[in-house]
Amino acid sequence: QVQLAESGGGLVQPGGSLRLSCAASGSMFSLYAMGWYRQTPGKQRELVATISSSSNTKYADSVKGRFTISRDNAKNTVYLQMNSLKPEDTAIYYCNAAWSVLSSWGQGTQVTVSS
Repeated sequence: QVQLAESGGGLVQPGGSLRLSCAASGSMFSLYAMGWYRQTPGKQRELVATISSSSNTKYADSVKGRFTISRDNAKNTVYLQMNSLKPEDTAIYYCNAAWSVLSSWGQGTQVTVSS
């Protein structure tokens, strides 16, 4: 089972960009479907974007055209490029790895969009 560590969060002004990274330890990273989720206080964790082992991608409607998920299997890393950020994108962003019955979560990274 992989262990995940997110990085790249921070404070950004509306309209700005951030790139989140999720580094995975362990073997067989390329077999895992990877995803980014986010959560705000009092709300359920929601899907932002996923990328399969064959690099097929899916996005939440709220981020389509603004966010891009990608993976680098040589570096055991998945990325989330976030452009045109809005205040409503403010949340803790979590990385997830899933394969068969296995699922791992990172500790999360805070993204705050505010002027």
